Amino acid sequence: MNSQAAPGIRIERDGDIARVIIDHPAKANALDTVLLDALVAAFESLARAPMPRAVVLTGAGERAFVGGANLAEMATLDVPTAEAFIRRVHAACEAVRRFPAPVLARINGVALGAGLELAASCDLRIASATAAFGMPEVRFGIPSVVEAVLLPRFIGRGRAAWLLLTGQTVDAQTALRWGLVERVVPASALDAAVDEVLASLRAMDAGAVRAQKALLAFWDEKPFEAGIEESIAVFARSYDEGAPNRLMGEFLKARTDRKNQI
Repeated sequence: MNSQAAPGIRIERDGDIARVIIDHPAKANALDTVLLDALVAAFESLARAPMPRAVVLTGAGERAFVGGANLAEMATLDVPTAEAFIRRVHAACEAVRRFPAPVLARINGVALGAGLELAASCDLRIASATAAFGMPEVRFGIPSVVEAVLLPRFIGRGRAAWLLLTGQTVDAQTALRWGLVERVVPASALDAAVDEVLASLRAMDAGAVRAQKALLAFWDEKPFEAGIEESIAVFARSYDEGAPNRLMGEFLKARTDRKNQI
């Protein structure tokens, strides 16, 4: 396993899988300017060849995925620096959301504020049963912004309003019922659950998975008919290098071989 580091960020590569670890457990992996810039740089570096099949994003330690933005830094902001800081939060989330390959959030503890926005920017979310989720910004005199816009799409306006207006946290099982995460497992089974998803992704054609991720983003952002037309174009282009022909041919041959053995 190869690894590299930026300030507060570790990147580990295990073959065709990359792991990005936010590594500041003493501060609950809270995001400050240095960490946000390093997170963007980490995903930019991974986007260069060789492209991983998938990336696992997690926080170091058992306490937190990301415990929010760093309050010590935020308490010093004024209007211009507040805008610069929140743009950095958006840039980090955007680097995750726009990454060509699937990004899986391994949520090992609390995901609060910017941490929940970062998790929402991932494609899939697996949480420990001890995880908790919340958007506490209103308790500190600011609204939840940038990738908080994703929350109503995941969990509906009413549930999003509950998180955003009350500042209360919800436990992992509630997050699962609401659709905020896709799976909840005991803490001891978290890595196995992540590996199971990675195995599924590895079994798929990498180009098709990346194309599907790009289409999901397109569908989120464009009108219905534009989504249909883009889907048709992407479907046709998928035959350009012959992967569907090869994979379907292998499947049909295997099915025929099984029938002939009966």
